[in-house]
Amino acid sequence: MLKGRAFKFGDGISTDHIVPGRLLHLRSNLPELAKHVLEDADPTFAQRVKKGDFVVASKNFGLGSSREHAPLVIKVAGISAVLAKSVARIFFRNAINVGLPVLICDTDNIDDGDELEVDLKLGKISNLTNTTKLSFTQIPDIMLRILDEGGLIPYIKKHKDFTVPKT
Repeated sequence: MLKGRAFKFGDGISTDHIVPGRLLHLRSNLPELAKHVLEDADPTFAQRVKKGDFVVASKNFGLGSSREHAPLVIKVAGISAVLAKSVARIFFRNAINVGLPVLICDTDNIDDGDELEVDLKLGKISNLTNTTKLSFTQIPDIMLRILDEGGLIPYIKKHKDFTVPKT
């Protein structure tokens, strides 16, 4: 179960908004780069976010270049998941690869600052602030396992392949 505050963004948040190109010289220092995450969309975001919080967006989150650092820096900043109406496919895949859940759902009933609780396995979101319940497309089992291990590389190191153990 994930629990935290919502930080709401609109449509078209690109990888350049997430990790400004002018700061890519910091990509070998992820904690330092994380101090600037999403600053072109909200200059105060990195200073206000706390471990476990959520990025909530509208349509087309993560569009633009295929910067793998974009979802990684979001994760390093402490964000537990991204919730959006739609995301760029490459951002979605990069996020799963680094262990950052991306949940496709209707975000209209989530406001900036709302307290959320997310159950990744059941595909359920509870907005504890306004008492609404939301659902998202359930994450396939193999992706949940990748997320549980912290990303694709830790998953492969542990399991050696993509064979899903029988439960």
